[in-house]
Amino acid sequence: MSAFLRLAALLAFVPFIVAAPSATACTGTISSLDDVSTAVKCTTLNINKFTVPAGKTFELDLASGTTVNLLGDVTFAVKNWAGPLFQIRTDKLIASSGKDITFNGNGHSFDGNGPSYWDGQGGNGGVTKPHPMMKYNVKVLNSPAHTYSVSNPAKLVMSKLIIDNSTGDVANSKSDGKAVGYNIDGFDVSTTDLTIEDSTIHNQDDCIAINKGGDIVFQRNSCTGGHGISIGSVSSDATVSGITIKDNTITNKSTGATVSNITYSGNTGTGLRKFGVLIDQSYPSTLGTPGTGVKLSGVNFAGSTNSISVASGAKRVAVNCGACSGTWEWSALKVSGGSEGKINYSDHFAKYNCD
Repeated sequence: MSAFLRLAALLAFVPFIVAAPSATACTGTISSLDDVSTAVKCTTLNINKFTVPAGKTFELDLASGTTVNLLGDVTFAVKNWAGPLFQIRTDKLIASSGKDITFNGNGHSFDGNGPSYWDGQGGNGGVTKPHPMMKYNVKVLNSPAHTYSVSNPAKLVMSKLIIDNSTGDVANSKSDGKAVGYNIDGFDVSTTDLTIEDSTIHNQDDCIAINKGGDIVFQRNSCTGGHGISIGSVSSDATVSGITIKDNTITNKSTGATVSNITYSGNTGTGLRKFGVLIDQSYPSTLGTPGTGVKLSGVNFAGSTNSISVASGAKRVAVNCGACSGTWEWSALKVSGGSEGKINYSDHFAKYNCD
């Protein structure tokens, strides 16, 4: 699928806050999975270069106030299994007891060996691929399928991440001429009080897919090669509200639930090949008969100008509403190139600017 902005980790330094059990002011070192259970009892944790055995999860149950230092590249051996490859557990933790976990990537990578799995089908078929690769946080290189699944129990800031799946842009012998890295999301988000900022994501599907939650900020990020920013795949009892998409650059979808109060400000999209902006309630088809399961309101392009340019054969804007309401403010959307798309809700939002 081509790139578009859709409503639907070399981790140099990532602070995130979780609740956790107490620990000792010592330094623990991890050079294999055998070291983990002892090392996590310390509040300073150093991870050296090593390879995680095939079919195993590298899991950390971190204590309150822990600082984690990645001192070498961590590579995951290949096996066709469900994963995840790396996980920071939160289900064991007591919400009132801990906070302030700091993860320093120091220029190192978590390498998922994606090319060994990639077959042009992503998580939709082919061999079983471990996904998400990361449950919480670090440079992520060659994720086999989805990269981050975020469902933090407390305030979380993820900053200066790199997701590099650029190798997946080309075909291989198993992908039937298609880009081999298919259906590789950057971030799948179902949470509240989350900020993702100042990060670089090169992948082959949604840069971020927000499926549930609110008070989510996605700002100053660069998204390349994928579908852009998606608010969609919303489950029947879910609510998405209070989302700020600000000052991002997108180069080269929404489903019974409610989606409301979505603001785009200062974003840039270039070279988009199918749509500049697509708001479509007929997912997974495109611009078919819209459903009414999702109640959609308050979709705004406001504040700083959102500047979008599309290819000559693309549609600038398409809106396909089955259950939309309210007046939408679109005065800060400027779209150039392409041609007008289908819009069935145009009487309810201020006309966007078009070159």
